[in-house]
Amino acid sequence: MGDVLSTHLDDARRQHIAEKTGKILTEFLRFYEDQYGVALFNSMRHEIEATGMPQAQLLWRKVPLEERIIFSGNLFQYQEDNKKWRNRFSLVPHNYGLVLYENKVAYERQVPPRAIINSAGYKILTSVDQYLELVGNSLPGTTSKSGIAPILKCPTQFPLILWHPSARHYYFCMMTEAEQDKWQAVLQDCIRHCNNGIPEDSKVEGPAFTDAIRMYRQARELYGTWEMLCGNEVQILSNLVMEELGPELKAELAPRLKGKPQERQRQWIQISDAVYRMVYEQAKERFELVLSKLQLARPAMEAVIRTDMDQIITSKEHLANKIRAFILPKAEVCVRNHVQPYIPSILEALMVPTSQGFTEVRDVFFKEVTDMNLNVINEGGIDKLGEYMEKLSQLAYHPLKMQSCYEKMEPLRLDGLQQRFDVSSTSVFKQRAQIHMREQMDNAVYTFETLLHQELGKGPTKEELCKSIQRILERVLKKYDYDSSSVRKRFFREALLQITIPFLLRKLAPTCKSELPRFQELIFEDFARFILVENTYEEVVLQTVMKDIMQAVKEAAVQRKHNLYRDSMVMHNSDPNLHLLAEGTPIDWGEEYGSGGSGGSGSPRPDAPEVATLSEKRRRAKQVVSVVQDEEMGLPFEASPEPLSPASLDSVTELRGMLAQDLRAESPLPAGPLLNGAPAQESPQPVADSEASSLPSSPLQHLPPGKAADLEPPKPSDQETGEQVSSPTGRPPIHTTTEDSAGVQTEF
Repeated sequence: MGDVLSTHLDDARRQHIAEKTGKILTEFLRFYEDQYGVALFNSMRHEIEATGMPQAQLLWRKVPLEERIIFSGNLFQYQEDNKKWRNRFSLVPHNYGLVLYENKVAYERQVPPRAIINSAGYKILTSVDQYLELVGNSLPGTTSKSGIAPILKCPTQFPLILWHPSARHYYFCMMTEAEQDKWQAVLQDCIRHCNNGIPEDSKVEGPAFTDAIRMYRQARELYGTWEMLCGNEVQILSNLVMEELGPELKAELAPRLKGKPQERQRQWIQISDAVYRMVYEQAKERFELVLSKLQLARPAMEAVIRTDMDQIITSKEHLANKIRAFILPKAEVCVRNHVQPYIPSILEALMVPTSQGFTEVRDVFFKEVTDMNLNVINEGGIDKLGEYMEKLSQLAYHPLKMQSCYEKMEPLRLDGLQQRFDVSSTSVFKQRAQIHMREQMDNAVYTFETLLHQELGKGPTKEELCKSIQRILERVLKKYDYDSSSVRKRFFREALLQITIPFLLRKLAPTCKSELPRFQELIFEDFARFILVENTYEEVVLQTVMKDIMQAVKEAAVQRKHNLYRDSMVMHNSDPNLHLLAEGTPIDWGEEYGSGGSGGSGSPRPDAPEVATLSEKRRRAKQVVSVVQDEEMGLPFEASPEPLSPASLDSVTELRGMLAQDLRAESPLPAGPLLNGAPAQESPQPVADSEASSLPSSPLQHLPPGKAADLEPPKPSDQETGEQVSSPTGRPPIHTTTEDSAGVQTEF
């Protein structure tokens, strides 16, 4: 690898890359500085005018995942240096950066990991053929002929490949299709989270950055959605540079690469990754320098805005009126002829999968709470409540249980409309809707937790607790229905704007854009940092189509076709004291109601004080879900120096499943906790369908009179929702995964 890089990336070429990168960054950062003042003014104006959205009925968790491990397990990774497959212990911490250790012992001994992968901008491929096709397309003329060994061979039929257009690729494989499905769900969750890298609570820096990206690309006549707008600011900047720099380097270096097609492909991947890292470091340094300069200037800018807010608003409205008078006739014709007829089709294409996904969120939440309630009835009441609620609190971050919700967005297509409106990919809309689903699930769970915790303060009996859980569930579902309707309507409006506005701007550009500079004289020099002609022009264009979009969404709500509430349906202070409950100390179910706390087993040492034991429990990283295979298991047809384990997790679970079947055959009563309290099922059992269909009814037959009616679900759902939570004991906290590592892959 060193020879390849030294040959094709010598000092002269590195200097050229640095100069080209610096030129692109300088131009972009000029846009960013301009947009920063506009975003600051808009943020302060919004705070003063307080024209917010309807108040949410559900509570939201301020610290969603503190010291949580989303997933852990073993998978095989391909080592490019020695071209060997090695078994790695892998985990996904709360920041969703995939961490790879040599083995589990290295993790427990706090040995630094071999790699930390930030998956923003990556795609998951489940077959080598898919990967080879992408690699061949990335470097024309290198498609492998039949009979020639490809760039990658997988020893099993279940690969998972992380592919990036510029950065390094990662190769993994699993032993079974079930493992592949689990890891695919987990890695897709990582990508979804990392792609959403700009914090939503950033009311100035975030909007300024995304607007600067849009303005920069539109200055180059690049309209429409951009698939590589993913990750944090530095990653997006690196993608922006590589969008221009990559094709230039490819045209220059591709003819000079030597060897067979697969060797040239491998060389280009190495070169592209090296250039990406160079660009990333340069972009990080430049962006942080400009950002710190703007933050130092922010107090002075805020003082000017506070003093002259009314004059700035008046000046901007005067400018908008002049621009509107100029472009309105052209914009209205363009909207009427090229946009308005297609809005219903776009909206319908968005509404169907999105509404199905939110309905699935509701069903999964209902099913999990109902199963927990049945377990409380049959398995010891409040004594087990802490264990069940600890698992329920992590539901929104369980990649396998949430997978059935996320999958509803996959059929989203904009057939025929995608090319017309220059939508490069629907993935941006899919991932945005999926993030909303996760947020609404967590809000529903947290609201349920808070209300149940308040109820437990009254000291209910088991029968009273059963009724309370059912009553709180119905109460939370009503709040969820209202909030999910508001979230979906907002998502539809934003998506329609994101699709139509770039199209309108491109259509109007030939006749309108050249005339915009003459409006600059209407802006007072003192206000030039807070009012830009280009931004005001886009706002006027937005207003021309916003009326049609609002009307289309309103009509969809009136039809009630997708369970949307009408805009007139507003829930005012239905629970005036509910939001006060969320201000208290976060609930630790394992400590308050668990037997011995969560994650711990056995008794403390006689010489260790009780306080130290509790402190140690708090320090342990809690596990959302863990699928840990035998660490020393070897690949097929590969010699392994270590003995094989006599049984894997799958075989143990199958044995448990067979024992459970025998017990069910002997007795109609459940032999253990249902679902939430059951051992993790790694593979579907032959009786899964019949068992699932009997779960909601069979435990109710053993309740006292009157309890069955109270627990009868209004919308039963028999769909399996994934693996159960596993809480390994004694795991040390993570010291090696930090937010600082989120920028680029780190190899140790």
